[in-house]
Amino acid sequence: MITAHELLVIDDAGEKRGVMSKYDALRLAEVEGLDLVEVAPMAKPPVVKLMDFGKYKYQEQKKAAEARKHQKIIEIKEIKLRPMIDDHDYEVKMRSIKRFFEEGDKVKVTLRFRGREMAHMELGMQLLQKVKLDTDQIGKVEQEPKLEGRQMVMVIAPKG
Repeated sequence: MITAHELLVIDDAGEKRGVMSKYDALRLAEVEGLDLVEVAPMAKPPVVKLMDFGKYKYQEQKKAAEARKHQKIIEIKEIKLRPMIDDHDYEVKMRSIKRFFEEGDKVKVTLRFRGREMAHMELGMQLLQKVKLDTDQIGKVEQEPKLEGRQMVMVIAPKG
């Protein structure tokens, strides 16, 4: 697949072998039992490296798998409230929010209005402000409360 005639060859230890023809480089790779891989095709002359390509691909797959294992996927959990929520029910919801933060997840607080509750939007805003104050120590507001149709939505992310 290499089209250039003159190549700068680097061996598997990272040492420069010098500039040589494509055929000499292929012969050298064959003698050493390695593959000839073009690493910098735009350089003058193009740079090729002698390596075991199968082993290289295997190591890259292992690195990618290790990186995936250590990454934390942040989920968005949803807590649904009503404007006239009772104190005990509110405390239960707050415990759930705190548990979600401990797991490293974001929380979407949804406040749903039904019927005549639409006439008292300020009660819903007060409730979301209370949630904001109660989670101030462990979370930060990522999206301020906003009205979307018949519901008010706010997103809170854990601190740190």
